[in-house]
Amino acid sequence: MKQDTSGNRPTPTLEMVAALAGVSRATVSRVVNDVPSVDEDIAAKVRQAILAVNYTPNRAARSLASRRPNSVTLIVPESMSKVFADPFFASVVQGVALYLADTDYTLNMVIASEAKPEKTRAFLLGGNVAGALVVSHHAGDRSWTHLSDYIPMVFAGRPLGESASYYVDVDNEAAAAGATRLLISNGRTNIATIAGPQDMPPGIDRISGWRLAMAEAGLDDSLVEYGDFTLASGAKAMRRLLGSGKPIDGLFVANDQMAAGAYTVLQERGLRIPQDVAVVGFDDDSFATSVNPQLTTVHHPIIEMGKKMAEILVDLIEGKDTARVTQIPTSLVIRESA
Repeated sequence: MKQDTSGNRPTPTLEMVAALAGVSRATVSRVVNDVPSVDEDIAAKVRQAILAVNYTPNRAARSLASRRPNSVTLIVPESMSKVFADPFFASVVQGVALYLADTDYTLNMVIASEAKPEKTRAFLLGGNVAGALVVSHHAGDRSWTHLSDYIPMVFAGRPLGESASYYVDVDNEAAAAGATRLLISNGRTNIATIAGPQDMPPGIDRISGWRLAMAEAGLDDSLVEYGDFTLASGAKAMRRLLGSGKPIDGLFVANDQMAAGAYTVLQERGLRIPQDVAVVGFDDDSFATSVNPQLTTVHHPIIEMGKKMAEILVDLIEGKDTARVTQIPTSLVIRESA
């Protein structure tokens, strides 16, 4: 047992506090980090034990002593405006933070610019972080290419061209196919889609699922427009679809934010949802319940994804075996739009 330098008494540790208070080490960590989920009576016992053993939390000192940083970085290669407008990113951060609350690791975030990828590389390789989480990556993103050879990394979603990477994902193709089949089962035959960016796996896989379901039913799959997962792009894509002059009675949209944009255009044109055009989205975020009628959509368990990404990253940092690919199930949430 580690001794202090002034006598024979052992240096107080988190484990000593946990033993005295009769709780787990994780509970002590939550109290030390002021996590509000701990029962107040239990928290009081932990604080009494901290005083009794004279334990002083000092993350910086522990990190220096082990020569290993105790922070992990969440990298988001998107514009600042997009990050703060899209609830997807907030949900990922929430999930990561919830898991890390029970560990000794802290979270920081880098909104990365691919205009200067060397800045991201220098930060990650400069001994600043124990590992990294990458969210919303595109085919052209280069900052983390081969960086997993040097630091532990986990991706949100299947990374393009990085088959050896660790990642957490949903089956986007199967979920999109299921959403499209719902429209077909409701009697819709002229089903359009607003697809996501084709340099991102979710954009690629979700249009693939739509095409799969359309082919199964022998339906025309030419009613396609593309957006960038933003509200404005969904509205623009919907205008292009209606401008084609082809009849549309169903619409699958690759995320709820673009679906909300499509709603505004449909309603401007006097088209009723779902009577004239039934709509199904993807994500089940705040946009799905803020529109009228509320949006039928694929529930994408984003908070759970963030938790699992953080769990896998911590396991990698600590040298534990973990699966390279983790898939989380989705579900279809039926509301009023389809």
